Amino acid sequence: MEPGLALQEFLEYIVGQLVENPAKASILHEKEGSKHVYRVRVAQSDVGIIIGRNGYTISAIRSLFKAAAQKHGVHATLRVDEVED
Repeated sequence: MEPGLALQEFLEYIVGQLVENPAKASILHEKEGSKHVYRVRVAQSDVGIIIGRNGYTISAIRSLFKAAAQKHGVHATLRVDEVED
């Protein structure tokens, strides 16, 4: 499986399990040269769930994500955006 697609599916699974509105959640993947940028877009009411208290949840997600990216041999960044409800 292509590394970019594998990382996107990984994020879709994790985000889908955490948010209250999975239908409004999406993962956008952009490739900037050799760097992969993933944007997690969730409903405004779910941003707090993804970030977590003191940022612990997003920090854990980023740690897992970076480990998965490293396993596939790619450099990847994760960002969180909100969409209008």
